Amino acid sequence: MKALVVDDSQSMRNIVKGGLRGMGIFDEISEAENGKIALEKLETDGPFDIVLLDWYMPVMEGYDCLVNIRGNERWGKTKVMMVTTENQQENIIRAVMAGANEYLMKPFNSEMLVEKVRMVLGL
Repeated sequence: MKALVVDDSQSMRNIVKGGLRGMGIFDEISEAENGKIALEKLETDGPFDIVLLDWYMPVMEGYDCLVNIRGNERWGKTKVMMVTTENQQENIIRAVMAGANEYLMKPFNSEMLVEKVRMVLGL
């Protein structure tokens, strides 16, 4: 399986990647520091089984990246999980309505991450 971790914080990308590696199911874990780079990676390195997507990033925010992913039929089967500090109810609803498969609030622990990823992937 392949995962793409999208967050402008290198330390957060490392935390998420560490949790995913610990699951032992991912052959490849890529990363991007904003939504624009994530879309480029989807184009060049995809398909990915899951994209873990922060909301607030420079250049292109996670919500806009999500809308672009869902607007491209080639990525239709890609699962998208928002991993973010964004906790406003209306934005959570917006993300789910735009096609997010799940939502994980920061801060989180490794168990929470693994549980949500397993749920999203149907494992």
